[in-house]
Amino acid sequence: MRDVVRAALDAAEVSYDEPRPGAFLVKLPGQHKLATMTWLIVGEQALHVEAFFCRKPDENHAEFYRWLLGKNGATYGVHFSVDSVGDVHLVGRVPLAAVTEEEVDRLLGCVLTYSDDWFDRALELGFASSIRREWEWRAKRGESLANLQAFARFADPARSRD
Repeated sequence: MRDVVRAALDAAEVSYDEPRPGAFLVKLPGQHKLATMTWLIVGEQALHVEAFFCRKPDENHAEFYRWLLGKNGATYGVHFSVDSVGDVHLVGRVPLAAVTEEEVDRLLGCVLTYSDDWFDRALELGFASSIRREWEWRAKRGESLANLQAFARFADPARSRD
C-alpha cells in the first residue's frame, strides 16, 4: 500500500517526505492558504488522512463551528474536526481496499480544495478582530498589506466608511 501512495504522490508532483515507513507528510500549495501540510498514514486497516486547517478561533465561536459543521455535509473523504486544544483539522479514513492512486489523488484534491477555498471565510468568522488589528498595525508602519487583501472589505478602515 505504501507503493500505491508513493506512486500517487509522485504522479501528482507534490512535495512530500516519508519520515517513517508508511507515514507521508505532503505539502499542498494553495492560493488563499499558502500551504496545507497533510499526513497520509498507512495503517493496518485504513489510510488515515489529516491536515491542519486553522488554530482555535479567537471569537465568534458558535457561528464559526456552525459554519464548519455545515461544511461537513458537503465534503468527500475528509471532514472538519477539532483537537484537544480547539485547533481545526481536516481528517478522514479510507479502508485500504479502497485505496488506489486515483483515490489518493482525489483525497488530496479534496483536502486542498476545502482548505484553500474555505480558509478566508474561516479566518473572517473566527479572527476578524485580530485581522483588523493586524491591518491597522501594518498600515501605521507602512508594511505590506498584500496578504491581507482578501479581508480588505471589513479590515480596511477606508472601505468600511464607504
